[in-house]
Amino acid sequence: CAPVLSDSRQLEIVAGRHPVVEQLLVERSFTPNDLHLGSGTDLIVLTGPNASGKSCYLRQIGLIQLLSQIGSWVPAASARVGLADRIFTRVGAVDDLASGQSTFMVEMAETANILQHASERSLVLLAEIGRGTATFDGLSIAWAVAEHLASAPPHGLGARSIFATHYHELNALAGSHSNVANFQVVVEEQDAELVFLHKVMPGGADRSYGIEAARLAGVPPSVVQRARQVLERIEGGQPLAC
Repeated sequence: CAPVLSDSRQLEIVAGRHPVVEQLLVERSFTPNDLHLGSGTDLIVLTGPNASGKSCYLRQIGLIQLLSQIGSWVPAASARVGLADRIFTRVGAVDDLASGQSTFMVEMAETANILQHASERSLVLLAEIGRGTATFDGLSIAWAVAEHLASAPPHGLGARSIFATHYHELNALAGSHSNVANFQVVVEEQDAELVFLHKVMPGGADRSYGIEAARLAGVPPSVVQRARQVLERIEGGQPLAC
């Protein structure tokens, strides 16, 4: 469709798609998704299982914003796009070993650049901030970054942002910030199997199904079974050594 451009902060996309991924699908069609950002909601906390489509959703939003601003039609049923001064993305892991920077240090450097230069008119797309360090450290960093993005100036940025994460604790931000909304990429469990629906819906996920993702990736069954046993012990507050 031809997007409707405006000088507002509104970003309303109906049935948006990824223009490259949908061309690569053979056995099934691409699942379109909506977005409502910048008019009441400034930060979306996006949760859901591994391999469910969170990163694809982030990328298609960024591409639709970019395509709109260069004068292109966009892959969506309709789109109302408020102009962005910049698009910031932090999706995927990379290191720079030649410069002595680990994956986590690169992640933090890129996050720092975003927080230092984004504005209320920016579009910020983040995935898995804080995952490269200890759990509590990472969660604390992720919470502080999300809170800074959502808070209005001068205490924060108030940028239009989507924050994909496995830290389900971030869903609590919606309870203390009226401009934060929780969304999830939904799945169905059928006969102990996961079915990825690739559909973004309101609400926050409380599970990541990481062990199921490991199984689907081909991790040996004995390791998957042991991982399930360890998870049960952790969730039950039992010692791991056994």
